[in-house]
Amino acid sequence: QDKEKLEIRKLNDPPSAETVRDMIKYARNVIEEFRRAKHYKYILCFPLTPLACELLEICELSLDKMGAVFEDSNVYMLHMMYQAMGVCLYVQDWEGALRYGQKIIRPYSKHYPSYSLNVASMWLKLGRLHMALENRTAGVKALKRAIAIMEVAHGKDHPYISEIKKELEDH
Repeated sequence: QDKEKLEIRKLNDPPSAETVRDMIKYARNVIEEFRRAKHYKYILCFPLTPLACELLEICELSLDKMGAVFEDSNVYMLHMMYQAMGVCLYVQDWEGALRYGQKIIRPYSKHYPSYSLNVASMWLKLGRLHMALENRTAGVKALKRAIAIMEVAHGKDHPYISEIKKELEDH
């Protein structure tokens, strides 16, 4: 699956091997930069939101730059989208978090095994975001997808599954 995970945009004029190599190097550097910035945000400045906006800007700028070469399903793109989603959740930008989550779920479903808890976790987040944004139909559908995966991974009687089912009943 490495080819899918490192997918390059299909362009009329494909990027050179050197351009791809440079973009991978850039992606690794920006991920490290983000980790450092995130660490300082939580250690020194929690819970000030201007730094969260700075983190979101790092994500968005890097996604724009990498998006010129990488497909959205590329692991470097997915990593930054996931980080951007986390920042949106932190600043309670539910619409922004939902937008990133919706871009992430299809590649996650392709890259991870059928009953991956990473995929279940993303469906759970999407379901809760839809519910928070009062889109019950989409929320129920996403939560049911999360439950279906978790029932296989954890077993039908797991307390966490009961908790999510109760959450569905309460909405």
